[in-house]
Order: sequence, then C-alpha cells, then structure tokens
Amino acid sequence: MSPIRMPSPLLEEPPLAALRARVAQIEQAGRTAGAGVSPFGLEAVDARLAGGGLALGALHEIAPAAPEYGDDAAATLFVAALAARLSRESGGVTLWALTRRDLFAPGLAGAGLTPERVLYAECRDDAEALAVLEEGLRHGGLAAVVGEIGRLALAASRRLQLAAEGKGVTALLLRRWRKAGADPLGEASSAVTRWRIAAAPSAPLPYAGLGRARWRVELARQRGGPGFEWILEAPDAEARFALFAKSGDRPDQEGGEQRLAA
Repeated sequence: MSPIRMPSPLLEEPPLAALRARVAQIEQAGRTAGAGVSPFGLEAVDARLAGGGLALGALHEIAPAAPEYGDDAAATLFVAALAARLSRESGGVTLWALTRRDLFAPGLAGAGLTPERVLYAECRDDAEALAVLEEGLRHGGLAAVVGEIGRLALAASRRLQLAAEGKGVTALLLRRWRKAGADPLGEASSAVTRWRIAAAPSAPLPYAGLGRARWRVELARQRGGPGFEWILEAPDAEARFALFAKSGDRPDQEGGEQRLAA
C-alpha cells in the first residue's frame, strides 16, 4: 500500500494567492514611502480629492478632453502647473520626457514651470519615453516626472505606479491624442487619478479683449473617491489657479473666487 502523504503547509497556499500577497506587501511599502498630498489650496477642489490633495508618490494621468489645439494646450499647461507646484514644494526639478517638439517654454514658464525647474528628455517613441520615466522614478531626488504618452498598457502603468510609490516621486502622464476617436483615457490604468481638461470661455472683460483663460477640469476617476468637475482659471506665473463659483446648484463652489496660496 502506498504511504499516505500529508499536504505540506508550504504547498497549501496556491501560487497565485502567494503572488497577490507579495504584491500587496510591495504596494503597502510603497504607500508608506510615498505618503502625503499636494493640496490645490482650493477647498472646493481639495475636499473632493481623497486625502485632501494630489497624492504624492503616485501616478496621475491628464488628457485633453478632445483632439483640439485648445484642449491640448490646456492639458499641457495644467500638467506644467502641477509640476511647478511640486518643484516649489520639494525644491527639486521635473524631468519631462517628450515625444514631440511642440512645447513652448515661455508658455510653461507662464504656468510656473520656469527653465531652471525642468529637464527635458527627447524620446523617439512611447516605449523610450516610458523607459525614461521609470528610470527617473526609480532614481529618486526629482520633484516629479512628466511623460507625453499615447498608448499605455495596463502592465506599463502598473510598473510606473510601483516605481512612483517606491521612491515617493510623483508621475504625471500627459495622455495626448494620437488619432481622432481614440480616447487616451479609454484604456484601463493603475493611475491614482485621471483628469480631462477642456478649454472654456474666458472671463468677460468690461472692455474689448480677452480675459484670463478658463478650463473645464474633470476628475474622471480617482482611487478612493468619486469623480467631479470644476471650472478653473488658468494658472498664473506662480502656478496658482482660481475657482469661480457662479452656479447656484453647486454648494461646494459658493463663496466666490478662491486662489491658491503661493
């Protein structure tokens, strides 16, 4: 008669469950290293964000709402202002991995991201940009990394999220449209927040001319909370936004205009 073999405790846990447990440990360690938020300084915005601000040491995705020049410029300047604020808070610089030669440095400076606060890495394609971003995140010491990415696989976003958590460096992905009809945020992602930015009518002036630009900012998805939408005034040279409250059916926006602290 063959001997009865008792199951080994080491073999009781399925390999998949063990792998999931290991991933959970890595995620928890990363969250500890990258704890903290960067508040917008606007109560109506920060109150809607889980944690009270933009999570540090995490991956965030920002995309133009439509494949139009106005929305693309708005999304780019939104990213620039976020990077500028992170740079001012930490004293570090931002690494910007670009795949197109269409950034306008004076425009970025007008949103607070001045030349001494940013390093540019010109990449041939998305794959090279992703490699540069991951290297920058794992290096540490940067205020933020920004990458212009078209297509992004779920596995690639996961790698970036884990790398951001590991060193506490914030990753901002500018998901630019590559072709009409292909929503940059239509794919699954591990990003903590996902944003859509669209140009909105500027503030009216009492005389002929254009007022300060306004954007429709949509928090399309966030981990740990619902989405929301605001109308924000474009950032000034100190990377400060303003929120106008004119809608009577939005109690969170009552109280008139608010501005970010420097």
